[in-house]
Amino acid sequence: MLIRLGYDLYFDTFADVPMLTLLNVHPSRKKDLREPDELHTDPVLNIENYEDGWGNHGCRVLAPPGGVRFHNSTLIEDSGEPDRQGQDAGEIPIERLPLHVLPYLMNSRYCEVDLLSHTASELFGNTPKGWQRVQAVCDWVHSKVTFGYHFANPTRSALGVYTERVGVCRDFQHLAITFCRALNVPARYATGYLGDIGVGVVPGPMDFSAWFEVYLEDCWWTCDARHNIPRIGRVLMATGRDATDCAITTSFGRAQLTSFHVTSDEVRE
Repeated sequence: MLIRLGYDLYFDTFADVPMLTLLNVHPSRKKDLREPDELHTDPVLNIENYEDGWGNHGCRVLAPPGGVRFHNSTLIEDSGEPDRQGQDAGEIPIERLPLHVLPYLMNSRYCEVDLLSHTASELFGNTPKGWQRVQAVCDWVHSKVTFGYHFANPTRSALGVYTERVGVCRDFQHLAITFCRALNVPARYATGYLGDIGVGVVPGPMDFSAWFEVYLEDCWWTCDARHNIPRIGRVLMATGRDATDCAITTSFGRAQLTSFHVTSDEVRE
């Protein structure tokens, strides 16, 4: 399967504003690209490419006063298969986990593991360990939290989601990640493209999406507490501890997003 990916973002700026982006496909998917995946800017700016501390492909630019446009269109090959399921995947004892996985058991900006550990134990402590426990977390979050773009709140943490029971896709994932970490299952935040392939056309404009990954049986597995079903055509862009590490853009000054368009469509060969 071929998928056309792209974005077109415009920011109003009122002075020189250093900006970071995580708009490129994740390095693990670059082998699947069939066209270049490059950030383009209007006006043309110097773009510094780098790899961040979580292994994501980032770019740094200095946006000038008067506004800047970020845009790109590329083509990627995908298996066309739904997300892998690991019904028999078991947990790895903490003392045997790879060292680079340990940060995904800890508190982070939006995932207060210490504040929700008791709740996680009460809700899921009697569920069989491994994939069944992770699925139970996804089922609970999916059923208890109400989705709506009007619920978006950039400062809402996992505790806030648990209390308010509303949110957007990132909120669903933050709460599920926190519960998993509290149950000693390493979990990390993920973001990228997720079109309507295989599920019919969904009303409303296309957006980037958030999901999460858990570490079971010595590998990472894709989970999604918002949709809670295997999906086709998921294309990873970035992973990290939570949304802080995976922000699509970060501005060091005033930069107001005034236009936003994302594409993720199947292309018939």
